[in-house]
Amino acid sequence: MSNLVIVGTQWGDEGKGKIVDLLAEYADIVARFQGGNNAGHTMVVDGQQFISHLVPSGILQGKTCVIGNGLVVDPEVLLGEIDYLVGKGVDAGPENLKISEKAHVIMPYHKAVDHGRERMKGDKKIGTTGRGIGPCYEDKATRRGIRFVEMLDADLFEERVRAIMDEKNFYLKEYLKADTVDPDAVIYEYRGYAERLRPYIENVSVIIDEAIKSGRQVLFEGAQGTHLDIDHGTYPFVTSSNTVAANACSGAGIGPRHISGVTGIVKAYTTRVGAGPFPTELFDAIGDAIQAKGAEFGATTGRRRRCGWLDTVIVRNAVRLNGLTGMAITKLDVLGELDEIKICNAYEYKGQTLSEFPTNLKVLAECQPIYETLPGWKTDISGIRTYDELPEEARSYLKRIEELTATPVDIISVGPGREETIVLNNILAR
Repeated sequence: MSNLVIVGTQWGDEGKGKIVDLLAEYADIVARFQGGNNAGHTMVVDGQQFISHLVPSGILQGKTCVIGNGLVVDPEVLLGEIDYLVGKGVDAGPENLKISEKAHVIMPYHKAVDHGRERMKGDKKIGTTGRGIGPCYEDKATRRGIRFVEMLDADLFEERVRAIMDEKNFYLKEYLKADTVDPDAVIYEYRGYAERLRPYIENVSVIIDEAIKSGRQVLFEGAQGTHLDIDHGTYPFVTSSNTVAANACSGAGIGPRHISGVTGIVKAYTTRVGAGPFPTELFDAIGDAIQAKGAEFGATTGRRRRCGWLDTVIVRNAVRLNGLTGMAITKLDVLGELDEIKICNAYEYKGQTLSEFPTNLKVLAECQPIYETLPGWKTDISGIRTYDELPEEARSYLKRIEELTATPVDIISVGPGREETIVLNNILAR
């Protein structure tokens, strides 16, 4: 039996949701291990679009889905998502969806602080989604957080909320000059969430461990991308959790010996939402064409994604940080109308050639991409289902990506639909 971790290799939005949905057919459990509802997955099944923010993509395959302890969860958003899925005919009940009792709860004051801080930063804001993700992780790190297990205990929950909110409201009013939050209203609201979510909340570490011991397969689903990792990303333009593959263990409560492989999702070009350096960003008609053809708008925020050529410097960085055993190339079809396609294989910085991703963002902002140019294939490939049927130019592009990253391509997505995929290697199907 095999257990596989799925991670993004760029700045998120690589198409992880589709690949997880595809591979979930071969898994028994799909476990999300970090992030919050600042991430979004878009899946297309039989022509119908599904968008999830917290519930793992495997829910569409009828698999047991787990929200791990590494997440921060807004109960209102989660319940809305459950209702949304049920309304679309998806079984998202307690038998199919489990929430870790150790996951932290996003509170209204987290969102109020998030918005207040961004407003104060003005032009220097980092582009947070304003959903309270960062402030919730902040409270987790300083031991002021509230977990689902505490939310289920009404008396303990009220005690914790009142103690915490004295400080939060002082900060909101006196420093951020923002409206305060009523603790009585919060306590009443969240007691309702607790009762509705109670059947879903369990010790998911035990559930996953017992499943692995019994020979069942687990697919671990990451959110965002490697370069949004709090430790290894383009800090401070990052998310508030560890997005790399190693966090699948701590974020779901399992040991590293249970991981069989790591697949990195690589969009056939590069995109980024929000602020931060982006060496291969395009500001011309080609960038606009890629943005339009790829429908590059955030599934969570609706924000327009910045688009650029594929940057294999950051993909190589992701290969090392995640220990990738394979890659899934997504949105290859989006490049089908271009006469030629560029790949960044290194950076030029003040006369030096950099082959590794720089940590200093001032350096990164001044880096110029070093490109190599390949011919485009100038045809629609969305109907192709085997590697050999791909145009020679498309195969050459994929081969060059493999060479520059020293990592094999296992999966190729040629369209948004589940069936619009070429699978070359699937360790879960062995």
